[in-house]
Amino acid sequence: MTSTTLPTPPALRDALDRQLLALLQVNARESAANLARQLGTARTTVLSRLNRLEREGVIAGYTVRLAQDMLNQGLQAFVGLTVQPKAGRGIEEQLQRMPEVRQLCAVSGEFDYVLLLRAESAVRLNTLLDDIRNLEGVVKTTTSVALAWKIERT
Repeated sequence: MTSTTLPTPPALRDALDRQLLALLQVNARESAANLARQLGTARTTVLSRLNRLEREGVIAGYTVRLAQDMLNQGLQAFVGLTVQPKAGRGIEEQLQRMPEVRQLCAVSGEFDYVLLLRAESAVRLNTLLDDIRNLEGVVKTTTSVALAWKIERT
């Protein structure tokens, strides 16, 4: 029997990589000098780590969180979806067209998908949930409204 070596996905090399990424998730605009100071390492080490993490695809990009998103989030809800077999692709395409769908994840367990919705009001959230329940192939939805974000690193 021959053994084949699969390519290794981009990975974090050590605790320093993990700590660096955690700091960037709090403030992606932090200077290399400040990151180095917080990590207790050289600025050049931070810069080389950042370059490698970007090159290897661990860091896919940087983003901006707008004050409006943080202060006026409206309502957010997690929705578990159970769908009919082979209906997933069509449902994904329809959900892609709904700007209030912030994330969609295929999951294992009780549901086929979990999605994160953001709506400006309870009335709009209710309308969105009705629209989702009426998508062809959706068997069941279960909704949990987020009351408070305790930890957010995205």
